[in-house]
Amino acid sequence: MVDSVSPVTLPVMLQGRYRMGAIIGRGGASAVYRARDLLLGRDVAVKVFSTRAVDAEDLRAQEGEARILAGFNHPGLVTLLDAGVDLTDPAAPQVFLVMELVPNADLRERLRRGALDAFEVTYLGWDLLDALDYVHERGIIHRDLKPANVLLIEARNRPPRGKLADFGIAVLRGHSSDDEPETTTGTAAYLSPEQVEGGGITPATDIYSLGLVLLEAYSGRVTFPGGVLESAFARLDEDPPIPAEMPDDLAEVLRRMTARRPADRPSAKDALADFREIIMRRLGGGRPQAADPEAERLAAVRDLNLIGTPPDAEFDRITALAARLFEVPVAVISIVDENRVWLKSRRGIDVAEVERTRGLGASGSLQEATLVIEDVANDPRTANLPDSGASPYRFYAGVPLITREGHNIGVIAIADVKPRRMSASEVATLEDLAAMALHEMELRRAARRAALGQLQLPDDGRG
Repeated sequence: MVDSVSPVTLPVMLQGRYRMGAIIGRGGASAVYRARDLLLGRDVAVKVFSTRAVDAEDLRAQEGEARILAGFNHPGLVTLLDAGVDLTDPAAPQVFLVMELVPNADLRERLRRGALDAFEVTYLGWDLLDALDYVHERGIIHRDLKPANVLLIEARNRPPRGKLADFGIAVLRGHSSDDEPETTTGTAAYLSPEQVEGGGITPATDIYSLGLVLLEAYSGRVTFPGGVLESAFARLDEDPPIPAEMPDDLAEVLRRMTARRPADRPSAKDALADFREIIMRRLGGGRPQAADPEAERLAAVRDLNLIGTPPDAEFDRITALAARLFEVPVAVISIVDENRVWLKSRRGIDVAEVERTRGLGASGSLQEATLVIEDVANDPRTANLPDSGASPYRFYAGVPLITREGHNIGVIAIADVKPRRMSASEVATLEDLAAMALHEMELRRAARRAALGQLQLPDDGRG
């Protein structure tokens, strides 16, 4: 696959709704334009294929990506908003996809400004593995993971967040067999060994390619450079070199992701758990017991500057993910102040704050460990809580938000109107989301202190 195409001629206005603008991205099979959705008054990205469909088979192939994207709903994937067919030339229809516009550069463009640090790479790996786990569970294999297909949402003083794009050559698992050779498809520098050999494609293929992408993000260099054949075949005899200065825990998971044998690579879910552990260690080695006096705890709450602040997209993203993952009507991130609980982010509940002594999640004593109440009405731990009998919620699960200094500042919680069970893996997932929320809080505090000259941001060891 090459990285440039001659764009297809398109009308200035697609279907009377999308006013076409400049090209913002090109690939071997498509081009992406910035466009204006005149109906809804927003900017979008319109993807068109580099050739028009000249027969029914071509048209079905181009419609395939739209069908795949239409079934996705995940924050780590680019959202498909609309799709259509341009019939300017009736003999050669042109399929187009309308997607959310991610305003920042892709990872390939970002790396031209320099490599990412270890923490940025870890957070990016978290995002992309979460997205891969989602698509793999739905039987989809991307097959063309590379920096150009990783879109970045960059914000000041925060690690870039990643979104996976371009499912143009993705396949459904089961449509390719481990025992049947395939045509090598993908970009040479990021092919897995089995792709080079024309072997079967499995989810492990994506894991290998993502490992190479993350290694490049850290080093700023393509792992297997050179011409197409030189680059492709080098990985059959060599393991990707791991930079000596890379932190050991990150190096270990990337080493396993880029193992030459597919069976030796972790699944997306297992690698995601590894990245979670790295993030938690960076936050202070787990959750220490909160033993500080209340005055120190309240000072920590003030220092994080979360009380009474405007709505925040990053925290809303976490609660939205919690509500979707657990299929519950309520998900909140709450911060416990002196006499009230501030619902920093909430889904399925309208109130912004409650008295500190009201309700299970607003318990004045705070939670010191993960708490799961499968049936509030019949659990002895809730029998004496205020308003527990009047609450419409029968299920509750919450994870305390404890800073690296040991201050218990609040909770991330989910609730449901009916009793339900919660597996150990689901508990671990909720704890993952708590780690994400804590990380976001810690980053902002560090950035504020750095801006005031009080603290230098963490050094990843590269000087």
